[in-house]
Amino acid sequence: MIRSRWLSLLVWLVVAPFAAWAVLRVGGWTPVWQWIALVAFTPYVAAASVVALILALGLRRRVAAAVALIASVALAVTVLPRHFGDGDQPAADGRLRVLAANLAVGAGDTEALMTLVRTLDPDVLTLQELTPAARGRLDKAGLRKTMPHVVDRAVEGVSGSGIYSKYPLTEKPLIALGRFRQARGVLKHPSGHEIEVVSVHPCAPRDGSRAPCWAGGLRALPRAGGQLRVLAGDFNATLDHSPMNDLLGSGYHDAADATGNGLTATWPQQSWESVPGVTIDHVLADSRMAIKAYGVHALPDTDHSPIFAELGLPRFTGR
Repeated sequence: MIRSRWLSLLVWLVVAPFAAWAVLRVGGWTPVWQWIALVAFTPYVAAASVVALILALGLRRRVAAAVALIASVALAVTVLPRHFGDGDQPAADGRLRVLAANLAVGAGDTEALMTLVRTLDPDVLTLQELTPAARGRLDKAGLRKTMPHVVDRAVEGVSGSGIYSKYPLTEKPLIALGRFRQARGVLKHPSGHEIEVVSVHPCAPRDGSRAPCWAGGLRALPRAGGQLRVLAGDFNATLDHSPMNDLLGSGYHDAADATGNGLTATWPQQSWESVPGVTIDHVLADSRMAIKAYGVHALPDTDHSPIFAELGLPRFTGR
């Protein structure tokens, strides 16, 4: 009898954390600021939850097994769709190729980035942690010859950003919260579309004092609707964060998720951090756009992997 009770306690000690994780993730609650960082690892927890289910079944703890099954299914429902591409895409007439890269306080390898630009041939490039020195190196390497239209919000430190484009850009007021400067511009596409582009980079929620800045930076991003919009960059958030889901719910779709690459990690690249990889860099496109292609690429001397998406534009019907 005593052994049976200890086994039951052991099973519940294993099952309970997965059940609590599932409740918090599905409910969208943030009980403490540390949860903001933890919930990014939901895909790993979803996979590990199967162990709790097997343990409960193996030891014939039916109630615990039922709870473990519900938790596993709930987590799987939130995670597995990212592995499967969207079947139906809107009809497209024209394209917009988008590249986004976080330069790690300007340290990202200039020549490697220029190789990506030449190889991928983006129409628009959004940069985060763009410093004046990095801007100078990129200009010297010929980026402005390839992409002459620029919204430049470079500053020292991690807060700078910028947008480079093949097509004319009209700058819009930047989104500035907690020193982080998310550049914005309206791109005039040859198809006739005017597309707002945002170089996304809210502050990272590294401690409790920065959590409001992080949430505010995501909430300040323009909702979908009306003008076509593309949000590209380092969101410091995965699809398991409530502010991201609120943003998507306004009428965006995530390029990685739409192509079945939603579980491909973008941070940390190389050996910058001793943590499992998570997907915090995104290209969000208006749901009226098609997602034709998506890829994650390498860039030396930065902790983020650049991401690329080819978007299909809807037929332009004029004003």
